[in-house]
Amino acid sequence: MGNRFQVTDRFADGAQYIGGKLRAGTSGRRHGVVDPATGESVYTYELASPADVDEAVAAAKAAFPGWAGATPGERSDALHRLAGVLAERAEDFARAESLQCGKPIRLTTEFDVPGTIDNTAFFAGAARHLQGQSAAEYSGDHTSYVRREPIGVIGSIAPWNYPLQMAAWKILPAIAAGNTIVLKPAELTPLTSLMFAEAAKDAGIPDGVVNVVTGSGREAGEHLVGHPDVVMTSFTGSTAVGKRVAEVATATVKRLHLELGGKAPFVVFDDADLEAAAHGAVAASLINTGQDCTAATRAYVQRPLFDAFVDRVAELMETVRLGDPADPATDLGPLVSHVHRDRVAGFVERARGYATVVTGGEAPGGELGNGAYYRPTLITGAAQDSEVVQSEIFGPVLVALPFDTDDEGIRLANDTPYGLAASAWSRDVYRANRATREIKAGCVWVNDHIPIISEMPHGGYKASGYGKDMSAYSFEEYTQVKHVMFDNTAVAAKDWHRTIFGDR
Repeated sequence: MGNRFQVTDRFADGAQYIGGKLRAGTSGRRHGVVDPATGESVYTYELASPADVDEAVAAAKAAFPGWAGATPGERSDALHRLAGVLAERAEDFARAESLQCGKPIRLTTEFDVPGTIDNTAFFAGAARHLQGQSAAEYSGDHTSYVRREPIGVIGSIAPWNYPLQMAAWKILPAIAAGNTIVLKPAELTPLTSLMFAEAAKDAGIPDGVVNVVTGSGREAGEHLVGHPDVVMTSFTGSTAVGKRVAEVATATVKRLHLELGGKAPFVVFDDADLEAAAHGAVAASLINTGQDCTAATRAYVQRPLFDAFVDRVAELMETVRLGDPADPATDLGPLVSHVHRDRVAGFVERARGYATVVTGGEAPGGELGNGAYYRPTLITGAAQDSEVVQSEIFGPVLVALPFDTDDEGIRLANDTPYGLAASAWSRDVYRANRATREIKAGCVWVNDHIPIISEMPHGGYKASGYGKDMSAYSFEEYTQVKHVMFDNTAVAAKDWHRTIFGDR
């Protein structure tokens, strides 16, 4: 295996970042960060307890008045400095993200890290645009305007598939708007969240504005979501866990943002560019080894193109190079853990009883045998109501199904509980435009699948949750809207008072 990020010395003080300092957790239970490419433990730390969560929330609460009172320009300047610090440390972030997740270094270097730097620069600009409606005399006797104010301490939970980017998606809009935050990363992948918090301090963001507690979801996560001093929770993860987060948050009437599971359809009409669709399907189904809630998982292909599409996708999948994530030549890394790899394999093995595995469907042996690797997999012949079509597999598995009419293709695309992302492939602008209108998803790409940009929102419909990450829409999630109304008459006995007492 290639050059690895050195973790133990870097985080010798622990995996909790509270009030501007790294420290150990106090739960009495230890957890390991495992390199999924080798199965070897690279860092062991003590998990956070509820008491650690309390300390982090207290630090965020203490920091809130000062940070909320900073001018938009001051917060913007701090975030611009943070973007600079992240850029200086880009190589370290890329190597750490690759190590803890098993991501190919090409992906972390060209996608995860530059995307995070760009998000930071975007919210540095957005911090100066904390605006409400301009003043006007809507009643005739009063001047009204709208203020947007920070809401307080945010308690957010980020997933293991994109630890750095998801930490940024939680932290940046919250602090740009003047809030403070306690982030709980996944226990498997805390390293880059801790590094992000350190970078924020080094950029001059005050202690307590950004805090990280690394603990279990059941203990640290639920305590954070239910904490009375936390006013909003943002959660990214599975729909099942999201339901539990909503239950806990509802008990204390918190604002809630949920970005949950997905089962993205990839709809190929019969006039599509076949070669473009096949290349797009392979890239979109295998990004991050398929561990992406927007990844293409269900390819619906109009019957005249179906056989050629299946043949070409299988051919391309067989060229994908599995290997050491630290090697720039590697296309596909391991899944995040052996447990998750076995879960993905279970879906495929069960599908063999009712469908055809065209290519893949196995873990490689040899030099990769100790890692959590799984070959790119294409399945055909599954029924629409089958497990592999309806359930989120979260691995390098694409299911291809034929359809006949445009109506049928769009109906099948919408026929899951999820609605996070989708794509439509066609040379006909009217056909493609219809698909963008009628497919129920938070993002619909046309003749592409996966690209995201900081200026545009990310979030879903239906069981994929509600609320937005990135963009100005995300920024709005983290502000309180206040209507301010001034009387302009200076009249003591106003005409409307007679509806309560007295005569005109």
